[in-house]
Amino acid sequence: MSVLGIFSRRPKKTAEAARERLQILLAHERAGLSGADFLPQLQRELIEVIRKYVSVDEDRVQVKLEREQHLSVLEVNIELPAPSERKA
Repeated sequence: MSVLGIFSRRPKKTAEAARERLQILLAHERAGLSGADFLPQLQRELIEVIRKYVSVDEDRVQVKLEREQHLSVLEVNIELPAPSERKA
């Protein structure tokens, strides 16, 4: 890089710099989340969507997050009612 290159470089806009910092912060926070932080809300939202098509009890939907070194597995178990009990 030349000496003139240092002075001709345009500084980042404040909004761009703030956005980048927020993205980095969010990535770090999401990587460190424990399953208990978002799983209850995820389970409620899944139940809402499923209920549009099939009647299910809340206690028949289970959401589990397992984390290993470089892998996260989200497991969702939904016990569906018998065909005669489903919504039309």
